[in-house]
Amino acid sequence: MKTSANDNADTTNDLHNEARVWLRLLTSTDVKSYDVDGFRRWLSLSPLHKAAFGEVKQRWDKLEVASKAYLRTHPDAAIEHKRVLQPSGLGRRAFLGAAVTATAAAGVAIVYPPARLWPAPAEWGADDRTGTGEQRTLTFADQVSVTLNTQTSIRRGENSHRKSSIDLLAGEAAIDLPAGGASFAVTAGAGRSFAQSGSFEVRYLDGKVCVSCLEGAVRVEHPAGLRELKARQQTVYDAVAASGVAKIEPTNISAWRRGELVFNEIRLIDVLSEINRYRPGRVVLMNKAVQNGPVSGRFLIASLDSALAQLQQMFDLHARRLPGGLLFLS
Repeated sequence: MKTSANDNADTTNDLHNEARVWLRLLTSTDVKSYDVDGFRRWLSLSPLHKAAFGEVKQRWDKLEVASKAYLRTHPDAAIEHKRVLQPSGLGRRAFLGAAVTATAAAGVAIVYPPARLWPAPAEWGADDRTGTGEQRTLTFADQVSVTLNTQTSIRRGENSHRKSSIDLLAGEAAIDLPAGGASFAVTAGAGRSFAQSGSFEVRYLDGKVCVSCLEGAVRVEHPAGLRELKARQQTVYDAVAASGVAKIEPTNISAWRRGELVFNEIRLIDVLSEINRYRPGRVVLMNKAVQNGPVSGRFLIASLDSALAQLQQMFDLHARRLPGGLLFLS
C-alpha cells in the first residue's frame, strides 16, 4: 500500500503540532522530571519525531532572537514584559537561570532551567517531602500529627518557646493536635499559624497561602494583620495582603485525606491543574473555549483517569495520549 503525499503532509503536521506542545511544556514554569522523561520517549519514537522537534525548536530560537531585539529598542514594551514575567511575592517558584543539555539522539540543544528538573530552590533543605500522588503522616512531639499531601515539602523546627513547628515550603499539610497539648506553629510564606488543639490545614501554592480551621481555633499572624479563625473558617494571604475570614465546609476541604477531590463550581482549567498535582504525567487543555467552564463533582484520587474521562465527555473534548502520561484535551 502506497502512502500519498497528503498522508505524509498530515503526519508531518501532526508531528509539528506535537513538537510545539512539547516545547511549550518544556519551557513552561512547572516542568517535572517525568515530563522530560516522557519527552525523551516521544523523541525516540522515530527520526521523523526528532526532525519535527528540531525544526520547531529552530523557529522558536529565531523568534526569541527577534523578540529580544524588539525589546531592546522598545523600552516601554520591555518594562511590561518584565512585569508580566516577574514572579511576585514570597514563595513563588524561583529560577536559577538556564542550563543547556544536549539530547544526543535528536542532535538538538534544549534549554532546561535546573529548577524544573528537581525541587525549586525554596524547597532545598526540606526535611520531609512527598512525591506526586504520595501522602505521608508524621508524628511530632506531644502527639501532634502532621499529614503531608502530594508534592509537599516541609522543614522541621522549633519556635521561640522550643515547641515543635514546621516551615511549609510548598504543598499542603494537615495538622491534628490533641486536647490540652502544647501549641504548634506552621510558617508558610509571609505568615505563621498557631493552634493548641483541634485540626487545621495549610495550603501553600503559587505564592498564596490558605489556612483552614476545621476544629478548635487557629491564630494567623501576617504583616497585614492578625486573623483569629474558629472552626469552619478560612483565610488566604500572600506576601503583601491577607483576606478576611470566610466560612468553609470542612469535609470538602479535607477530602484529599479520604482519597477524594471535591469541586464546587470550579473552572475546568483549575480542576485540571489540581488533578495534575496528583497524577503522574501532565494533562494539557488545548481547547481554550471551555477552560472557564464550571465543574462540580467528587472524584477518587485513585481513579483520576476515570475523572478525566468524565470531564472529556462533559465538555465534548477529544483526548490524545502520548508517552510519559501526557494527555491532550482538545
